[in-house]
This record gives sequence, C-alpha cells and structure tokens, in this order.
Amino acid sequence: MPFTHDTEVSLQAAVVLANSAETPDTLTSVADLDDFYERFEFTGRHERTRAELDEVRALRADLRRLLTASREEAVDIVNAMLLEARALPQLMRHDRFDWHLHAVSTDAPLATRITVEAAMAMVDVIREDEMSRLGVCADDDCDGVVLDLSRNRSRRFCSTACGNRNAVAAYRARQSGSAD
Repeated sequence: MPFTHDTEVSLQAAVVLANSAETPDTLTSVADLDDFYERFEFTGRHERTRAELDEVRALRADLRRLLTASREEAVDIVNAMLLEARALPQLMRHDRFDWHLHAVSTDAPLATRITVEAAMAMVDVIREDEMSRLGVCADDDCDGVVLDLSRNRSRRFCSTACGNRNAVAAYRARQSGSAD
C-alpha cells in the first residue's frame, strides 16, 4: 500500500461518508454516526447530537467533490479546507497508534476534524501523484466513490454489491451468448 495507516483510514472514512449520501442513505441517525465514529477510530469530541449529525451529513457533497476532483482542483479544495479550519499540523501519538499527524484540536467539532483529516490525507495522495486511486464506480447505475488501495490498481466498484451485480450480469450475458 502506498500510504501510511492514518492516511488510508482517513481516505476510507471520507469515501464511506461521501458514499453514505447514495441511495439508500446510510447516515440518517445519531446511532449511524456513532458507528461511523467507532469504525474509523476517531478520537476527541463527539457530542452524539442531531446537530452534530447534520454537520457531518453536510460534509458529504464537499468530500465527494474533493475525492473526484482532478489533481489541480483537489489542491485548491484541500488548501481551502485547511485554511478555513485553521489547520496546524502536529505530530500526535495516542491509543495503539504510533506518531501521526493531527491538524486540529481534538476539541474541534467532529465535522471539522473529519474535513481536516480528509484534506490531510489528500495532501499525501496529491504529493504522491496517486489521484488515479480515486474514481467513480464502474456500475452504470451507481455514482459511488471508489478508493483503490489494491496493489494492482484493479478496484472498479465502490462496493461488493456493485461488483457482484456486474459479475452476475456479465455471467448471464456470457450464458445467453453461449446458448445461441
């Protein structure tokens, strides 16, 4: 894998959050936000309120725009996100994680921390010229964001469901072709 653990987790969280706006919406309750917070091992302030949920839900379009942008567009978006949050990168070590970067206080609102962590992860993607690891699902009926962390850069679908649906369709097409 080309990225550090914290970069990969931040990218994965940003993709999951951006894709949560797809149908069906998978971030509709405070409990969903709690699950997201735990799944991606966020630390710091988490109010567990509807207001916090609404703030995080409001990030989804911006994250999607960031994750599907060209390299040059992503630079502008990242810089704007970091400037708005007044990010000041600092090395941190906590829990089971060795030294890594945090760029805002753990007391900052969760939506701010998610935004800054996604922006900081994209700094690594941009600097390593790895924008090709991000894209849109190859399923014709899906607009989900794809994060390809595979060694051979072969991931084309945003989820197992989309991949399976396309595999079944391809199988059925082959079967109907061989029956003729």
